[in-house]
Amino acid sequence: MFDSKIRTLVVVGAQWGDEGKGKLVDVLAQGADWVVRYQGGANAGHTVHVGDKSMVLRQIPSGILHPGVRCAIGNGVVLDPETMFAEVDDMVKGGVDVQGRLYISDRTHLVMPYHKLVDKESAASKAIGTTGRGIGPAYEDKIARRGVRVLDLRHPARLRSLVEKGCEHANYQLASFGSTKRADVEFTIAALQNIAPRVLGIAEDVGLAVHKAIQRGAAVLLEGAQGSLLDVDHGTYPYVTSSNTTAGGASTGIGIGPRAIDAALGVVKAYTTRVGSGPLPTEFDEAMSEHVRKLGNEFGAVTGRPRRCGWFDAVVVRYAVRVNGLSALAITKLDVLDTLEKIGLCTGYEINGEMVEEFPGDIADLDDIKPRYEWFDGWRSSTADARQLSDLPSGARAYLDRIQELVECRARYVSVGTRRDQILETA
Repeated sequence: MFDSKIRTLVVVGAQWGDEGKGKLVDVLAQGADWVVRYQGGANAGHTVHVGDKSMVLRQIPSGILHPGVRCAIGNGVVLDPETMFAEVDDMVKGGVDVQGRLYISDRTHLVMPYHKLVDKESAASKAIGTTGRGIGPAYEDKIARRGVRVLDLRHPARLRSLVEKGCEHANYQLASFGSTKRADVEFTIAALQNIAPRVLGIAEDVGLAVHKAIQRGAAVLLEGAQGSLLDVDHGTYPYVTSSNTTAGGASTGIGIGPRAIDAALGVVKAYTTRVGSGPLPTEFDEAMSEHVRKLGNEFGAVTGRPRRCGWFDAVVVRYAVRVNGLSALAITKLDVLDTLEKIGLCTGYEINGEMVEEFPGDIADLDDIKPRYEWFDGWRSSTADARQLSDLPSGARAYLDRIQELVECRARYVSVGTRRDQILETA
């Protein structure tokens, strides 16, 4: 997708996450010089298939599997260093050369042991359906100005002061939950001292490095996590993540100006899934959900939780096209629908007897909606061997054409399997 006009590209999820962003980034990274992650934390899981191997990347950008591509973690991420270095070590054992190719912004906030403790003990976190990995509490401390950044590891006195404040607040929260567990300052300091040399060894001003790369004409791929409908401002609040998952978050989450981004690619499944609580207007009944879940292996890459499944929701994706300013789509997992007799496509909602074609901001409006569907005959043949759009069954092409028409955005890529060679480029 990189050419003379597109040198900086942001890849975003345009549903509720798990759309296959990591796979697309892995393929697009073949033409990139830099791949940079701009938000989220270890709650994201990007599954990449290379030959017979399957790798789950939680914090390291997906471009790491391509020799020579530089990868960076931006300031918009909350970093769990122990998890990240465990991931690095697994990569090295698997023969991936990481040396000199991975950087962390020194402005990146750290997920602390007490953040995980608070997240796991919080009833509110459980109600929303978080992963319990401390992401929300880390972002909370960031906004409250008591967070610990990578650069604080260079200043022991300041670090101790911040940890004391963080532990004090965490213990206040834990007590309010009725939990007997407590955060410990000395334990936390010791853990940070143990990891500090390795973190600081790859700490950089990532925003400046990416800015200079763009000035030199480098191809830069910006990678988000989760999906647009989980954005803290534009998603189904409060059933959202704690960061800006939409394309606008790429600018602030890395430290480059918005005019530096040339295009935005939105990744969507050919149907819809969601993990955890919150609205899912086109959700199947349990029997159909279980059927599609098995066909698509719809279980969380990080948590293993079963994903809720439903028909493709054009209202949701058209909304995502608008709030992200998407230039094109990548439609994944078309092959999962190969065996279905009938396929539904949601074109609008009936809310209180009134037809609505725009996604509402108030999730209360979604409680009693009736999705309006168009129905397609299934193509009942395998798409897995298709290598260009013309190879697809006519029914599959008609389905894709209608999606593009409804969401008002063209599809640049279509995926028909897990392998790199099963992504079709349409133009």
